[in-house]
Amino acid sequence: MRVLIADDHPVVRQGLKQILMSDPDVVVSGEATDGDEALDLARRIDWDVAILDFSMPGVHGLELLGEIKREFPARPVLILSIHLEDVHATRVLKAGGAGYINKESAAQELTAAIKKVAGGGKYLSPALSERLALDLAFEGQKPPHDSLSDNEYRIMWLIASGKPISQIAKEMSLSPSTVSTYRTRILKKLNVSTNAELVRYAVAHRLVV
Repeated sequence: MRVLIADDHPVVRQGLKQILMSDPDVVVSGEATDGDEALDLARRIDWDVAILDFSMPGVHGLELLGEIKREFPARPVLILSIHLEDVHATRVLKAGGAGYINKESAAQELTAAIKKVAGGGKYLSPALSERLALDLAFEGQKPPHDSLSDNEYRIMWLIASGKPISQIAKEMSLSPSTVSTYRTRILKKLNVSTNAELVRYAVAHRLVV
C-alpha cells in the first residue's frame, strides 16, 4: 500500500514514517512539505492513500482536499490535524475526506485508519463517531459557523489566524473586494461586528489555536 504524506514539520513527517514502517504492508511513496508540493506530488507519483496535514503553507485544508478529490476521486485521503475532531472533522468528511485523525492520536490510530480507508471505508474515531451522533440528535442546534460555505469557512479561519485581506486574496486567487464581501457575510452569519470579535468567536469554538 503506497502512502503519500504531507506536513510542513519535518519532525511530524519523520514520526509518521516511523509509525507506517511498523507495518510491512505499507510503504511511503512520497512526502511533501506544503500543500502546493502535495498537489504536484499527487500528480506525479503512484499512491493509494494520502495523509495530509490540515494546516500547511500554500493550498491547504478543505481546498487541498477538494482539489485532490476532484483529480483522484477514487483514492482515499486522510486528514491529520492538531485540532480535536469536533472542530473540522465534519467538514472534512462532507468534502470527501475518508477520515480525520488528531495528531495526538496518530500513533494509535494511523495504521488502522489507512487499512480501513484503503478498503473503501471511512475511518471514524470513537470521539468523531460520538460527535456525528450528537450532530444528528441536535440538528437544529448547530453552531453558527456550521452555516458557512467552504469559502466562507476558510476565509473566517484565515482572518481568525491573523491573515490580512490582501494575503487571503492572494492565497485564494480572489480580489480583495471579493474577500471583503465574504468577510461581511461571515460577520453577519456569526453575529459579530469586528475582526476582534470574530477571533474571540473562533477561539471560543476552538477553530484556531
